[in-house]
Amino acid sequence: MPGPKTLLFVADPLEAFKIAKDTTFSMMREAQRRGHRIAACEPRHLVWRSGGPVQAMVRDIELTGGGPYDWFRETGSAMRALKEFDAVLMRKDPPFDPEYFYATHLLQQAERDGARVFNSPRALRDHPEKLAIMEFPQFVSPTLVTRDPEAVRRFHAEHGEIILKPLDGMGGMGIFRVGPDGLNLGSITETLNGQGTTTLMVQKFVPAIAQGDKRVLVIAGRPVPFSLARIPQGSEIRGNLAAGGKGVAQPLSARDLEIANALGPVLAARGLLLVGLDVIGDVLTEINVTSPTCFQEITQQTGFDVPAMFVDALEAALA
Repeated sequence: MPGPKTLLFVADPLEAFKIAKDTTFSMMREAQRRGHRIAACEPRHLVWRSGGPVQAMVRDIELTGGGPYDWFRETGSAMRALKEFDAVLMRKDPPFDPEYFYATHLLQQAERDGARVFNSPRALRDHPEKLAIMEFPQFVSPTLVTRDPEAVRRFHAEHGEIILKPLDGMGGMGIFRVGPDGLNLGSITETLNGQGTTTLMVQKFVPAIAQGDKRVLVIAGRPVPFSLARIPQGSEIRGNLAAGGKGVAQPLSARDLEIANALGPVLAARGLLLVGLDVIGDVLTEINVTSPTCFQEITQQTGFDVPAMFVDALEAALA
């Protein structure tokens, strides 16, 4: 690809990055290795004044190769229009709260100004990470989305052992398992649905969680050949790394490939350059689009260079 590009990462504060495992850091490192210039801002720095383009107070940075507290050097800062960058990468971690929602609207206006934004702001809004699986029922376990406690009770009576989760949770927060005895089902439902004011998701329990909640990365419609199985530890039912799960990289199974190959081109065509599919056993449980992770864990354990595959795809999109 001719010439270096200038890339703006919209992300969490740089000082909070845990570079030993951070995926956005690995993207930056690979991009800089290829000669691209790196800049960063936070969603709170986005500004849109009537009659003008969307701008942000941007930090130009260079990665130093240093440790966790001196991994970058700021080389300048200025208010700049997002359309001045060759690519804007939205890498703000969940939750998808009102401020994230508003940021997607500002980023969509930046697209109208002429910016190239990855993942597409519209696609981020159109694919809530829990609800997005409902478009692909052939790959999911029995699932119910409701705020009606009686519907939850009927679903439990039908399936015996279930998982309940909030639609806006992240990192395994707020996930409950209820066994055939229904112990605490009413209390858990009330907690999650806010006495009938909040919608929740209920799914048939998948015992294969014991072998891990697999993160299958899909880049520009193509699956990374290895997943990261997040395996629950001790008495936990949650495999999320944030909840103490152990990450073990492994080749994609035939079913993983089937799901990724079916969804990948569809999601890529909607502007989702990077997607993280969560698969337990043979079923799809979540479609992550906001800030998919696990690049470093897969690369370190298998030798497959996930950041290189991502930057290849980004360069191809900008060509």
